[in-house]
Amino acid sequence: MAKRRHRPLTEAETAYRGGYAEGRRFGGCQAMMERVQMFEPTLRDMKVLYIPQGFDAIDEGVTLALQQSVRECVVGSPAAMLQEASQHRPDVVLVMNGLHVFPADHVEQVNGIRALGIRTAVWFVDDPYFTEDTTSLCQHYDVVFTHEEAAVPFYLGHGANQVIYMPLAVNPGMFQPRRAAPQHQHDICFIGTGFWNRIALFDELAPFLADKKVFIAGSQWNRLARFDVLGRFIHEGWIAPGETVDYYNGAKIVINIHRTCENGEDNRNTHHLEGHSINPRTYEISACGTMQITDARADLPRYYKPGYDIETFTNAAELQRKIHYYLKHEEERQAMAWRGLLTTMNQHTFTRRIGQLLEYL
Repeated sequence: MAKRRHRPLTEAETAYRGGYAEGRRFGGCQAMMERVQMFEPTLRDMKVLYIPQGFDAIDEGVTLALQQSVRECVVGSPAAMLQEASQHRPDVVLVMNGLHVFPADHVEQVNGIRALGIRTAVWFVDDPYFTEDTTSLCQHYDVVFTHEEAAVPFYLGHGANQVIYMPLAVNPGMFQPRRAAPQHQHDICFIGTGFWNRIALFDELAPFLADKKVFIAGSQWNRLARFDVLGRFIHEGWIAPGETVDYYNGAKIVINIHRTCENGEDNRNTHHLEGHSINPRTYEISACGTMQITDARADLPRYYKPGYDIETFTNAAELQRKIHYYLKHEEERQAMAWRGLLTTMNQHTFTRRIGQLLEYL
């Protein structure tokens, strides 16, 4: 008997199926959000001057968490933190990262704040990629927090007074489930800079991705050797956090690739410190209720359970197999994404993390 041929779906039928699938995905996310455990932060009798690094996805979450957790939170600026500390006289100055947007007299300002009798703390969240810079900075703060556990003994060995491992988290007011419009819906999504290890991976995946609906955004993707295949998928340049949330929600699978730790490979890791920590993207993708496949970092099992609420890969062939599998198995894909959402909202919000940080201050 001849095989029965299926007619192509009409545009209206395709839109209906897409709308139904999106409604089911979002409905499952809402059901998970109803199971999130309520968390009331401990209010501490402290005045904190917070110095942001200029990256809204983190700064807004930290600021809101501090406002909920201390008597008073003042948001300052990298250029004028000594002046602001002198004016506001906080109990502690908390500096986010201390890199990139901070002025040349950063260290002098920190020393001036300490001379006023005000405690200082820095939270390094780009470890281990800038050890050329952080090695000297760590010596000038009373307390150093780092999201990279391997950096704790490293900073202690380079003259830091007190070093504490403090992983990152997510701002649930920004990264959360929302309905995805058709223009944001893709099979596969990656948003981030085209570091060389990411370029190599996507070049290898190019033939497999050619017939998929793919969205890649960020800078330096013109480095691709297979730009002829992947170029039509690339949005060159910055995607604001709010729009990033739309694309994460609209993707069936979001790929997460940590940057290499090699010095010279887009890094300033002259001390060759290894990276074990997971990046903020890990929490942000899962907070959107989307299936995530990430390269495996040593710290990952502390925060998620691979194969249960997150999926991992070790090379391009394994990533390709898992993308193929989960695109074909929608129920398994969505169930894992929903479990990842619940884990993230119950355990990895900035409100919870800032509570842990403040215990040390």
